[in-house]
Amino acid sequence: MNAPDTLNPQPPVASGPTSYRPHRLVEDAEQYVRKNRSRRSTFLKWLRKVHGWIGLWGALLGLLFGTTGFLLNHRAPPLRISTGEPQVAQLQMPLPAEGFKTPRDMGNWLKKELKLDGNLGRTRREPAHPVGWGDKSTMQPEQWSVMVASPGGSVQAEYWVGNNFVSVKRTENTFLAMMTNLHKGVGLSVGWVLLIDTFAGSIILLSLTGVLLWTELNKRRTAGVVIVAASLIAAIVCGLI
Repeated sequence: MNAPDTLNPQPPVASGPTSYRPHRLVEDAEQYVRKNRSRRSTFLKWLRKVHGWIGLWGALLGLLFGTTGFLLNHRAPPLRISTGEPQVAQLQMPLPAEGFKTPRDMGNWLKKELKLDGNLGRTRREPAHPVGWGDKSTMQPEQWSVMVASPGGSVQAEYWVGNNFVSVKRTENTFLAMMTNLHKGVGLSVGWVLLIDTFAGSIILLSLTGVLLWTELNKRRTAGVVIVAASLIAAIVCGLI
């Protein structure tokens, strides 16, 4: 066998972690970017779901409160929108044999006798006091009054101590007036109040998640800050005018 005329020995290939360090750094950077993108995508998906489900929960109540809020905003001049005239009826009921000890007792009796729905509202007890009548003075007897309110209407009772009857005035609201009373929670139970609390909380969450979604999906954050500032300034200016 003849050996080759020349030998070109190759330098040994370096082994160990240093030979692949640049390549590994690139891979690590790509993995880090992928993880960040994956986390951001997961966060956005979760945020959209939360925003959507909260919006679905408050959608029906949002329509109700948006409409009634518009009517309440225009309940007085300027730009007044009438909700219709209520129907009023009056009657006199004979005083029960046992009488009443307090105005609240009269209210409970009234609810039982007339089978009224709604909550017992404010009660008033005005003590007897002298009043002028021309050039004379007379003593006005003690007066009791109580109201039973509901979204559909109200019943007000008035009793002058010493009379043998109770004067009752019943007011029936129109449909639009009933809707605005639902907005205000007039004569409603604790359950309705708690339900409206959940709706108020959902509005707060919708606002927060909406702002987060906008900042994550839009790069023009300066425009968003300008819009928020402009809306705040407009609200302050319109409120002071």
